[in-house]
Amino acid sequence: MIGLGAVLLGSQVPRYNITPAPRGFTVNDALDAVDFAAGYGLVADEWQETTCKSWMRRTKTGRWCASTWGITVSRQNGKNGSLEIVELYGMVALGLKFLHTAHEVKTARKAFTRLKYFFGEKANDPTARFPELNALVREVRNTNGQEAIVLLDGGSCEFIARSKGSGRGFTVDVLVLDEAQDLQDHELEALLPTTSAAPSGDPVTIFMGTPPKDTGEIGEPFVRARDGAIDGSDKRIAWVEFSAPGNVTSMKQEELERFVKDRNNWAEANPALGRRINLTTIEAELARFSPSSFARERLNMWPEAGAAKSAIPPRAWAARAVETVPEEWPLAAIGLDMNPERTSVTVSIAAFSENGVHVEIAADDFAAMTSDELVAWVFQRARKRIPVVMDAYTPARSLEAALRKKGVRVFILGPAELSQACGGISDAVVKDKTLTHYNQEQLNLSLEGAFKEPFGKAGAWKWNRKTFEVDLTPIMAATAAHFGAVKFGKRRSSSGEGRGKVLVLS
Repeated sequence: MIGLGAVLLGSQVPRYNITPAPRGFTVNDALDAVDFAAGYGLVADEWQETTCKSWMRRTKTGRWCASTWGITVSRQNGKNGSLEIVELYGMVALGLKFLHTAHEVKTARKAFTRLKYFFGEKANDPTARFPELNALVREVRNTNGQEAIVLLDGGSCEFIARSKGSGRGFTVDVLVLDEAQDLQDHELEALLPTTSAAPSGDPVTIFMGTPPKDTGEIGEPFVRARDGAIDGSDKRIAWVEFSAPGNVTSMKQEELERFVKDRNNWAEANPALGRRINLTTIEAELARFSPSSFARERLNMWPEAGAAKSAIPPRAWAARAVETVPEEWPLAAIGLDMNPERTSVTVSIAAFSENGVHVEIAADDFAAMTSDELVAWVFQRARKRIPVVMDAYTPARSLEAALRKKGVRVFILGPAELSQACGGISDAVVKDKTLTHYNQEQLNLSLEGAFKEPFGKAGAWKWNRKTFEVDLTPIMAATAAHFGAVKFGKRRSSSGEGRGKVLVLS
C-alpha cells in the first residue's frame, strides 16, 4: 500500500514475485523492451516493468531462465500492458513468433487491435502512426478469426480464440494464454504442441488472468501453474501476483467482511489504483459485490495453493448413485448443518441398506421453518431412538438444547470425530463402496465445491469450500448422517417408524 496525503495509490510491489535467479542471469532484454516500447508511447508502470524483468531473464548461456511466465492481477489494472511490451519487442528485436489465445473471440480481437496500433492497418500503410515499424510489416491479416501481424524478419503475432481443436497448424516460440481462468486441459493439450518445435529453440508459455470462479476443470491449468510457483515445485516458472495478503479460504464470514473493507488490501491488489482505477469505482464495487465476489474480482484472492483437492473423485461418487431405495431400508440417522450466515439449513437422512448406508438430502424447505418447526420436524422422525448428528461448530447447534429437551439422541462431533466422519464417508464411496445416494443436484454440487482441508496431525482433514459461492451444508449434513448411522445407529427391522422412503427427495 502506498499512501500519498489523502490519495490512496496502488502498491507497485507484487505480493508474489517468484522467478528463477541462476548465477549470472541478466535482465537486459527486459530493460531494452521497456525502453523500446516507451519510444512508441507505451510507457510501463513500475509494476509492469517489474513483471518484464521477472519474465525476461536470461541465463549466462542466453536461454530464458523460465519457460513459463505468469501474471495475475485484478481486472482493469493493465496486465496486458506488460504483454504488449513483450510482444512488440519480441517481434521486432528478437524475431519471435507469438500465438496469442483468449477464451473469447472479442478478447483476442481486442488484443490484435491494440498491437496493430503500432504497425498499421496493412503493409505499406501511408497512414501508419509509426512508419519505421510499418516498414517491417510483411502482412496484416484482418479476417475475423485469422488475425495476424507478420513481419519481414520472421517475427509475428497471431490471434485466436481457444477451442478443442485450436492451435493446429501453428508453430511458434511463445504461447500466450490470456483469460487463463477459463482455460481447460483439453484446450491446453491442443495448444502446447505449437511450441514443441519453437523456431528459437527456447519456447515460452505465458499465463495471464484472474482467479477462476470455481476450482475444477475450468481454470485448472492456471491453478496448477500458480500452485507450482507458490509451493516451489516448478523451478522454471516466473510468477508475478498482485493480491491482498491473507488466506480467504479459511476466513469466517465476519473476518472476510472486515478483510474486503480494508482499503490497504485494495491498494495491495490493485497497482493501478489512483492511476487507471479510481477509488470511487472500487467503493461502488464493494457495495454491489458479495464479500466473496469482491475478494476474488477486486482483491485477486485465490484458494490456498494446493488445498483444493477433492477427497471423493467425481467418477467414484457418480458410480454410487441409485434411482430407487427399497421401502424396507430403515432410517438410521439424521445429519444437520447450517451455513455461517444462518440462511441455509440442510437435513440429511441416512438409512441402513443391505450392504451399508444410503444418504440423501431431505426435500422440505427448512430455511422457511422457524426453529420450533424444525425441531418438531426432526423429533417426529427421530423420536428418542434415531441419532441426530452435527458438527461442533455448526450454527445448527442452536437447536441442540430444544432437541435434547424432547429426548432426542443428539451427538456433537468434535475435531477428532469430524475427521473420522469425513474419512469415513470418503472410504465408503472410494474404497468400500458401501454408500449409495440419490444423485441429487444439491448434494452433488456441494461435494463438487468441497475440498479436503488438512488440520491437526496424522492426516486429519475436514471439508472446506473451494469458493464462497459453494453451499457446504449438504455434504456436511450427509457426512454427519453417515457417521451417525455407522457409529451411533442401531439396525432394526423397518416396520412402522423410521422408514427411509417417507423422507426422500425422489
